[in-house]
Amino acid sequence: MARDEVLKMKWETLVEKLSQQFADGDELELDAIIYLIGVQELGQLNRKFKKDEKLNLMHIAICRLLEPYGYYEFDFYDDDGWPHYTMKEQLPILKAGEQSILMKEAIVQYFSEGGYLE
Repeated sequence: MARDEVLKMKWETLVEKLSQQFADGDELELDAIIYLIGVQELGQLNRKFKKDEKLNLMHIAICRLLEPYGYYEFDFYDDDGWPHYTMKEQLPILKAGEQSILMKEAIVQYFSEGGYLE
Protein backbone atom coordinates (compact mmCIF):
# COMPACT_ATOMS: atom_id res chain seq x y z
CA MET A 1 0.00 0.00 0.00
CA ALA A 2 1.35 3.44 -0.91
CA ARG A 3 2.61 5.71 1.85
CA ASP A 4 -0.10 8.30 1.13
CA GLU A 5 -2.83 5.65 1.32
CA VAL A 6 -1.51 4.42 4.68
CA LEU A 7 -1.44 7.98 6.03
CA LYS A 8 -4.98 8.60 4.77
CA MET A 9 -6.26 5.41 6.40
CA LYS A 10 -4.54 6.15 9.72
CA TRP A 11 -5.72 9.78 9.63
CA GLU A 12 -9.33 8.75 9.06
CA THR A 13 -9.14 6.22 11.91
CA LEU A 14 -7.65 8.84 14.22
CA VAL A 15 -10.22 11.51 13.32
CA GLU A 16 -13.05 9.05 13.92
CA LYS A 17 -11.67 7.97 17.28
CA LEU A 18 -11.01 11.54 18.49
CA SER A 19 -14.37 12.74 17.19
CA GLN A 20 -16.19 10.05 19.14
CA GLN A 21 -14.25 10.86 22.30
CA PHE A 22 -14.29 14.66 22.18
CA ALA A 23 -17.05 15.81 19.81
CA ASP A 24 -19.94 13.38 20.25
CA GLY A 25 -19.21 12.01 16.79
CA ASP A 26 -19.11 15.36 14.98
CA GLU A 27 -15.99 15.19 12.82
CA LEU A 28 -13.09 17.17 14.26
CA GLU A 29 -11.08 19.29 11.85
CA LEU A 30 -7.31 19.59 11.75
CA ASP A 31 -7.22 22.80 13.85
CA ALA A 32 -9.37 21.22 16.56
CA ILE A 33 -7.02 18.25 16.79
CA ILE A 34 -4.01 20.56 17.00
CA TYR A 35 -5.77 22.42 19.82
CA LEU A 36 -6.40 19.13 21.67
CA ILE A 37 -2.71 18.27 21.38
CA GLY A 38 -1.81 21.68 22.82
CA VAL A 39 -4.09 21.10 25.81
CA GLN A 40 -2.57 17.63 26.25
CA GLU A 41 0.97 19.01 26.11
CA LEU A 42 0.16 21.78 28.59
CA GLY A 43 -1.42 19.25 30.93
CA GLN A 44 -4.01 21.68 32.33
CA LEU A 45 -7.01 19.69 31.18
CA ASN A 46 -9.81 20.99 33.40
CA ARG A 47 -9.79 24.72 32.78
CA LYS A 48 -11.16 27.28 30.37
CA PHE A 49 -8.75 29.10 28.09
CA LYS A 50 -8.89 32.67 26.83
CA LYS A 51 -8.68 33.34 23.09
CA ASP A 52 -4.97 34.24 23.16
CA GLU A 53 -4.24 31.17 25.28
CA LYS A 54 -6.00 28.99 22.69
CA LEU A 55 -3.67 30.37 20.02
CA ASN A 56 -0.71 29.67 22.30
CA LEU A 57 -1.97 26.10 22.81
CA MET A 58 -2.02 25.59 19.06
CA HIS A 59 1.51 26.99 18.84
CA ILE A 60 2.68 24.57 21.56
CA ALA A 61 1.12 21.70 19.63
CA ILE A 62 2.73 22.70 16.34
CA CYS A 63 6.14 23.02 18.01
CA ARG A 64 5.72 19.63 19.67
CA LEU A 65 4.51 17.99 16.46
CA LEU A 66 7.37 19.37 14.38
CA GLU A 67 10.04 18.70 17.01
CA PRO A 68 10.79 15.17 15.68
CA TYR A 69 11.36 16.70 12.24
CA GLY A 70 14.09 18.95 13.63
CA TYR A 71 12.27 22.27 13.28
CA TYR A 72 11.79 22.95 17.00
CA GLU A 73 13.47 21.93 20.23
CA PHE A 74 11.91 21.96 23.69
CA ASP A 75 13.54 24.68 25.79
CA PHE A 76 11.85 25.04 29.20
CA TYR A 77 8.63 25.28 31.18
CA ASP A 78 7.76 28.74 32.48
CA ASP A 79 6.47 29.45 35.99
CA ASP A 80 2.87 28.82 34.85
CA GLY A 81 3.78 25.42 33.42
CA TRP A 82 3.66 26.44 29.75
CA PRO A 83 6.28 24.74 27.56
CA HIS A 84 8.54 26.89 25.41
CA TYR A 85 10.35 25.80 22.27
CA THR A 86 13.23 27.19 20.25
CA MET A 87 13.14 27.16 16.46
CA LYS A 88 16.10 25.14 15.22
CA GLU A 89 15.42 25.31 11.51
CA GLN A 90 13.19 27.51 9.38
CA LEU A 91 10.18 25.67 8.02
CA PRO A 92 10.30 25.19 4.25
CA ILE A 93 7.83 27.08 2.14
CA LEU A 94 4.99 24.65 1.51
CA LYS A 95 1.75 24.89 -0.39
CA ALA A 96 -1.43 24.63 1.71
CA GLY A 97 -1.94 20.98 0.76
CA GLU A 98 1.66 20.13 1.60
CA GLN A 99 1.32 21.83 5.00
CA SER A 100 -1.80 19.82 5.69
CA ILE A 101 -0.07 16.55 4.79
CA LEU A 102 2.94 17.38 6.98
CA MET A 103 0.70 18.18 9.95
CA LYS A 104 -1.45 15.08 9.46
CA GLU A 105 1.67 12.93 9.25
CA ALA A 106 3.07 14.51 12.42
CA ILE A 107 -0.26 14.10 14.26
CA VAL A 108 -0.56 10.43 13.28
CA GLN A 109 3.02 9.90 14.48
CA TYR A 110 2.27 11.74 17.76
CA PHE A 111 -0.77 9.61 18.56
CA SER A 112 0.94 6.41 17.41
CA GLU A 113 3.92 7.05 19.70
CA GLY A 114 1.56 7.78 22.58
CA GLY A 115 -0.22 4.46 22.05
CA TYR A 116 -3.57 6.09 21.24
CA LEU A 117 -3.55 4.91 17.65
CA GLU A 118 -3.04 1.23 16.79
